[in-house]
Amino acid sequence: MYDILVLGGGPGGYVAAIKAAHLGKKVALIEDKGLGGTCLNRGCIPTKALYRSGYVAKLIKNASDFGIDVTDYTINYSKVKERKDNIVRQLVQGVQELVESNNIDYYQGKGHCKDKNTVVVNEQELKTQKLIIATGSVPFVPPAFDPTNPNVITSDEALELAELPKSMTIIGGGVVGTEFAAIFAALGVEVTLIEMLDRLLMPFDKEMTKRLTVFLKKSGVNVMTKAKVTNIELDGDKGIVTAEQKGKEKQIETDKVLVSSGRKPNLSGTEDLGLEIKDNGGIKVNDKLETNIPGVYAIGDCTANIMLAHVATHEGLAAVSNALGKEAKMDYKAVPNCVFTYPELSSVGVTEDHCKESDYDYNVSKFNFIANGKALAEGDPEGMVKIITDKDDVVIGAHILGPHSSDLIAELTLAVENGITASQVSHTIHAHPTLAETVAEAAEGIMGTIIHAKPKASRKKKK
Repeated sequence: MYDILVLGGGPGGYVAAIKAAHLGKKVALIEDKGLGGTCLNRGCIPTKALYRSGYVAKLIKNASDFGIDVTDYTINYSKVKERKDNIVRQLVQGVQELVESNNIDYYQGKGHCKDKNTVVVNEQELKTQKLIIATGSVPFVPPAFDPTNPNVITSDEALELAELPKSMTIIGGGVVGTEFAAIFAALGVEVTLIEMLDRLLMPFDKEMTKRLTVFLKKSGVNVMTKAKVTNIELDGDKGIVTAEQKGKEKQIETDKVLVSSGRKPNLSGTEDLGLEIKDNGGIKVNDKLETNIPGVYAIGDCTANIMLAHVATHEGLAAVSNALGKEAKMDYKAVPNCVFTYPELSSVGVTEDHCKESDYDYNVSKFNFIANGKALAEGDPEGMVKIITDKDDVVIGAHILGPHSSDLIAELTLAVENGITASQVSHTIHAHPTLAETVAEAAEGIMGTIIHAKPKASRKKKK
């Protein structure tokens, strides 16, 4: 009999298992496709490895700007892929060693929940007092797309391409689609990105996504918004994508069609539990990650709440605490979200669009990276920092489009989470010369003054 059994070994599941082991509990962990889940094997990590190769390619392409003359270079994609695979393999091995060193019983196989206290894996029946479901998600492919068409792929297959296609059409301008568009364009692929809505990355701040779209177009991505794909057909070894935009049909010849329509919860193995399921297909949980079945918890993508690896990790920690009688409630007020494009886009808290729609009393300040010495020295002066505060100048939202924004957003996530004011951020000494100074300058702008920018750098919005 296990104290806790975790079904799913992704960033939520394996962390939950290790946490339970740290608390002295007997723990079982079941994973079907490999420790680390989607994030480590088919998502966050492999895409970031490709992202870095694309970044190096961009540096070489623009080497003359740094006084380095490069006469010729080629992209050896087999080595790019090999590097990506090696990174994934190393990290998976690291997770494996962590699981083993914490004396967690790891079962590789497909688990099936017979009831809330019984899980069957590899024809072996395991008993547990508490069950944590962390089965993750899978790519969502709309029924209209023919899965037998060899030209049509999902993000899973995109990561396993043996060679770069000459052209690729990406359907869906969310985080996954936009990242792949940036990466493959940087690696020399002719990319068309099609989004049905009027802009890319709809949940993000509108001003920031519009700026990012400009940068994507400058990098060679053909961005089509307000466009609906009506047909995909095979013509020899090419795909023909038909899209309708502004009442006109356009046909795009392409080597590969990447369908990036988001992800859906993976509930495989949980069908017999009688779980309450939400309209979006996710397992319904409360703020303690409890399902409708006592002693059964659900975390991560399978809840279809916020499908981010770092959210799953924190949910895993909270679920274990609650399973062991130590109350922990999830707070989603300050969840950073990052898009790894060139430049990166990161966000936390409310957007300015939300403030306007809610007729909210708020302040906003912006600071451009082009006025930052470190950004200029690195050759990455594009983008800006945008900070939003309430009427008391408490930081309630922040949006950064620029170099290393995924790192810079951490400071402002801390501010949103803890009710820190813009004055407190700006009065904290930031090292020079660093990109972090852009955050301090933007925070200073809330008070109406920025040292390294022209006056009137901030705007005030009131009811």
